[in-house]
Amino acid sequence: MSTITVNAEGFGQIEVPQGERLVLALERLGTGILHRCGGQARCTTCQVEFTLGEPQQMTQAERGKLEEKGLLGQVRLSCQIECQADMTVRVLQTEASTGLEAGKAPASSIEPEPQWVQQQEHNI
Repeated sequence: MSTITVNAEGFGQIEVPQGERLVLALERLGTGILHRCGGQARCTTCQVEFTLGEPQQMTQAERGKLEEKGLLGQVRLSCQIECQADMTVRVLQTEASTGLEAGKAPASSIEPEPQWVQQQEHNI
């Protein structure tokens, strides 16, 4: 299995197995990233901004939540992203920056069961 380099601005970088959830990689890196809903695309606290390597696919759950919150095209939910290529992100909400506890530990695989869509698809 190949490894991917995940760089979190201000925190450093970590090598992760291809396919690992980004939220878990960022947690292991020591970012203190929030995931208040346990990584199920319900709360948007695990937001990241990509500066390099943003995946073009997203889960239907991520797209729906970002559309609901008016955030589509601005941020991504790290709980809904599998590490497939080297990436650099900015973590937007951490335990230290918010004073909140991270939340329930996310499962090792994406929840809910992912239905993949292209980022730029829009239901009009």
